[in-house]
Amino acid sequence: MSDPLTPEEKQTLLRLARQALELGVRGEKLPPLDWDSLSPALRANGASFVTLTVRGDLRGCIGALEAYQSLAADVREHAIAAALEDYRFRPVQVAELNGISLEVSRLTAPVPLEYSSPEDLLKKLRPGVDGVVLRDGGRRATFLPQVWEKLPDAEDFLANLCHKMGASPDLWRRKHLNVFTYQVEEFHE
Repeated sequence: MSDPLTPEEKQTLLRLARQALELGVRGEKLPPLDWDSLSPALRANGASFVTLTVRGDLRGCIGALEAYQSLAADVREHAIAAALEDYRFRPVQVAELNGISLEVSRLTAPVPLEYSSPEDLLKKLRPGVDGVVLRDGGRRATFLPQVWEKLPDAEDFLANLCHKMGASPDLWRRKHLNVFTYQVEEFHE
């Protein structure tokens, strides 16, 4: 990823995410961003995912694949959404806040991955490096590169991603899907 964030920028984003998480779960309004205190990289449009975990187990993860607002605003929005809007989990409660760990992933823009067959797709995926988006008509799903840690086998990775998309786990073998890849710069508390 070009122009990685500085340690200070990462700490600022983690602080903004934590503040948004805590205020959002409590139903309180976020203060306006202090634009003057933010670096150009944090004011620039950026896409992010915020992942919440409890003792290493996923508790929520929501983000954007395309940049449409400042990176700072994007992180705040997705910290709240990961806590309250991830359909896989009940909303985070105030009593859980101290046990939640935050991870922020800053994404590169997804690029199409051209492939000729299921075998070619398997060869072109880069486990541990690429985040993957599968698209089939109006359905789409993504896994961040970090998911490779839990699903290191490319076939299992794609099957689980199809399942997440609401499709049969073998759809990637039976049908040519639109596949996109991206990379992330991830950091956590």
